Amino acid sequence: MSDFFQTGAIATLHRLGLPNVERLEAELCELSVETPIALVLPCHVRELGTPAVARILRELRSVRYLRQIVVGIDGADTAAKWKRARRIFGVLPQKPVLLWNDGPRMTRLLRTLARHEFSAGSPGKGRNVWLCFGCVIASEQARVIAAHDCDIVNYSRELLARLCYPLANPNLGFDFCKGYYARVSDRLHGRVTRLLFTPLVRALKSIVGPHPLLIYLETFRYPLAGEVAMHLDQARRLRVPRDWALELGILAEVYRNCAPRAICQAELCDNYDHKHQQLSPRDPSRGLHKVAREVAVAFLRRMSAEGVKIDASLPDTLLVAYKRHAEEALRLYSADALINSLEFPRHDEELAVATFVRAIQEAARAFLADPLDSPLSPSWDRVQAALPDFFSSFRNAVAADNGASCADGPHI
Repeated sequence: MSDFFQTGAIATLHRLGLPNVERLEAELCELSVETPIALVLPCHVRELGTPAVARILRELRSVRYLRQIVVGIDGADTAAKWKRARRIFGVLPQKPVLLWNDGPRMTRLLRTLARHEFSAGSPGKGRNVWLCFGCVIASEQARVIAAHDCDIVNYSRELLARLCYPLANPNLGFDFCKGYYARVSDRLHGRVTRLLFTPLVRALKSIVGPHPLLIYLETFRYPLAGEVAMHLDQARRLRVPRDWALELGILAEVYRNCAPRAICQAELCDNYDHKHQQLSPRDPSRGLHKVAREVAVAFLRRMSAEGVKIDASLPDTLLVAYKRHAEEALRLYSADALINSLEFPRHDEELAVATFVRAIQEAARAFLADPLDSPLSPSWDRVQAALPDFFSSFRNAVAADNGASCADGPHI
């Protein structure tokens, strides 16, 4: 059972008492009549056929309040892989729409965007999510978009219901919801959040003071969680990051576009398990090392955009402050593990901090070399303003890839 503490910066919706998923889903079925909900699932072909995807499909089969499911398929570089993805997700009674992100039609659309100086970036989760949001917007069927990953090993309908409910219920007044949860097995997980992101935020806060963006970011209990829900207007204005800093970038965009009182975080489940990446301490192009570097670069860019001066003298000070806060985090998590009879592999945790120090150094060099580089996809509002017919082409391409006629476009 969670505590019920409210930070005051944004609303925290806890998971208290015994869960009543049936009650939530019954209300969502009623609420979705006026506030239709779309679910976005970014998926790579290597996830197809995994136990996680099988469980997600099994749970979604009985969800009745979703108006639309959009699945973005990355890595389907052959027609056979695309057909396999359609076959696997075709078991859902909601008749999901799949995006063939590597298919010839989507490739032509992306080239059209590039000719008009709209870069969607390289293949990856960020581009996948952005395209899925665009599909939901173009279809004009939903007013709320929820999104989560396809690698959740212990997925349940409760997670989705608790993510959607704060936005589907108009009496609550929220425009954006971020999921959070514990990540625990026989030890604590979530190293990038625990040992990089939070100590880094606190380190910069100790240097520049209580900046509003830092206070906002520190409020989130799991800022790098991949589960989000937002109203369609937020999705239209969103510039989605194209790298591993997707979650941080979305939070920063919401901070820019949304009033704090309309932002909440919801506890989605008792515990959360998904695939665990290797640390890769010696290779900055792989694993958590790469994730940490891209998150740190995005963090520096966001703070610079907020007017915080980041010059050649700051990284050294920031690294010293970060190490102090990371060491304190190690002490606190060691105590937390001990009282809960969990393992605490001290050497592995120390190695993670050392790797994250290198990642911050690499991030600082990358930022200082090109402070104006911004790996953000354009907002769909901007695309539509510049290319009024693009959504029609988008609908037709998706309809054709899904085996429907162009006349069936509104169904998509």
